[in-house]
Amino acid sequence: MFLMASWSGNYQGITIKGTVIDAGSKSSLAGVKVLEKGTPNQVFTDKTGSYEIIVQGSQSRLLFSLSGFKPQEVIVGTKEFIHVSLAQVMKKDDLVVDEIKPLEQPEDRAAKRDMMGHGALGTKAYNAAYMSGEEQVIVQQFNTEDYSPITENIFHRALNNPLSTFAIDVDAASYSNIRRFITNGQLPPKDAVRIEEMINYFHYDYPQPDGSDPFSINTEVATCPWDSEHLLVHIGLQGKRIPVQNLWPSNLVFLIDVSGSMDTPNKLPLLKSAFSLLVNELRPQDRIAIVVYAGAAGLVLPSTSGDQKEKINTALNQLQAGGSTAGGQGIILAYKIAQENLMKEGNNRIILATDGDFNIGASSNGEMERLIEEKRQTGIFLTVLGFGMGNYKDSKMEILADKGNGNYAYIDNILEAKKVLVNEFGGTLFTIAKDVKIQVEFNPGVVQSYRLVGYENRKLNDEDFNNDKKDAGELGSGHTVTAIYEIIPVGVEDKTNSGVDPLKYQDNQPKIIRNSSEILTVKLRYKAPDGDVSKLTSHIVKNEAKDPERASENLRFSSSVAAFGMLLRDSEFKGNMNYDMVLQLAKSAKGKDEEGYRAEFIRLVESAKLMVKI
Repeated sequence: MFLMASWSGNYQGITIKGTVIDAGSKSSLAGVKVLEKGTPNQVFTDKTGSYEIIVQGSQSRLLFSLSGFKPQEVIVGTKEFIHVSLAQVMKKDDLVVDEIKPLEQPEDRAAKRDMMGHGALGTKAYNAAYMSGEEQVIVQQFNTEDYSPITENIFHRALNNPLSTFAIDVDAASYSNIRRFITNGQLPPKDAVRIEEMINYFHYDYPQPDGSDPFSINTEVATCPWDSEHLLVHIGLQGKRIPVQNLWPSNLVFLIDVSGSMDTPNKLPLLKSAFSLLVNELRPQDRIAIVVYAGAAGLVLPSTSGDQKEKINTALNQLQAGGSTAGGQGIILAYKIAQENLMKEGNNRIILATDGDFNIGASSNGEMERLIEEKRQTGIFLTVLGFGMGNYKDSKMEILADKGNGNYAYIDNILEAKKVLVNEFGGTLFTIAKDVKIQVEFNPGVVQSYRLVGYENRKLNDEDFNNDKKDAGELGSGHTVTAIYEIIPVGVEDKTNSGVDPLKYQDNQPKIIRNSSEILTVKLRYKAPDGDVSKLTSHIVKNEAKDPERASENLRFSSSVAAFGMLLRDSEFKGNMNYDMVLQLAKSAKGKDEEGYRAEFIRLVESAKLMVKI
């Protein structure tokens, strides 16, 4: 379906059709704006990159534009079909463009410099100004991105600590953020690397559930690629995939940051294109409202039926950035609108799109957490979409999504928007199980020590597993969740210093171990999306380790992603792993890769390898 902005020129003209692709990857580009210059007449390409537009005549000029790509202008002439390839542009990660204004005359610059010395940018920002053609671009050379510190999980002795408990994580923001850094020519900060989100960015070939639980549990054991004396245990969940036409109706509220910090091409313009893709997926039974916030919060579009796509997109296209960031006020208003239009038998969700830079109102993490925790009790979930760079607040974004019973994605380009909002529409917006917790009990007769790879900020106390008041992760329609444990078997020398001194008041003799054919048991608790009481299910894993060449593509590819994350973090647990080994492992497990995500991963590893050598 093609999206036409508001335009009253209902005349007989020339119909032009075509497609737009990425000049580099040759893949289709969705959300490209096709504008007839000199008129308000514009459409956007659909998820296949196709468009159709009626223009005034052969002298009309079409402008094709998309954030992150060089715009292209074409004269219609006698053509009926116009196909366009757009080339990507490089972005500088540490620059935040504040404004573009006409080039000043030399005599004006001293006064301007003095004035700016007392302003928000200051003399340093003025001295960082650079000239581009007939424009002067004032730039802030400050990178204030914020990431929560990560302390890697260590090895634990199974005899002393047989239980490992954590909440699932379906977020994938870390991977697309890492991709942004590497694509722009630099390695990411260590704390931006959350290995579980890298692993869970990819889909794995798990079977659909065939029982009463809304997910299947899949396990596998094989030799560890970075230490041949160790083992890897691969645990995968596959959420039940519900056809889009069978998904329950949605009451959505777009909560959009239109503050001044969003006024760069990879923020508000990309956000508009991304949300246009989601609007395309809405059905007549769905409803959507738009709330914005800057210096204050306001309602731009009241709750509107999903079949009024032109009206919704017109409201989106009219948004402009400016002002400060009243994030707290915006969230309060968004919940109010969602509550007024609550669907008792539907999916009620706020989709917050921002760079995370809240600075007015309920701005501290603690205040925002309490606000979101209070509002989630109404049955309205919160999805967070992050945009931009330079002042990006990853730590705050992740907290909001976790506390809002939602998920968190980082949108670095229009293809990622398509992945999150079109390809994974059901998983992003429709929860099939909430407060999903995993508890693994290791058999100390087989397992000497173990380490959970990633999930550092998802760990729970063992007693939290049976506590239904403890919040955990949510699983969406069709989502996969993967976790990896590295295991040191009994009889192998433990070089990790994971032991403890002998106990003084207890018997230090080994306990009687039962069921030596079992390596561990996986237990899961989850609630229905509208439930308050959890259900329990369990799965036994046999002590049957596979040789590396016999391991599944699921295990080999996920372990290559985990290894890449450890290299980016320079982990003390990376063993003998190097970039060549990661590439070999990933290439051997590329599989069908219909969307090209695994091929892209291989290219990222190759790029990172070159950066490390420089």
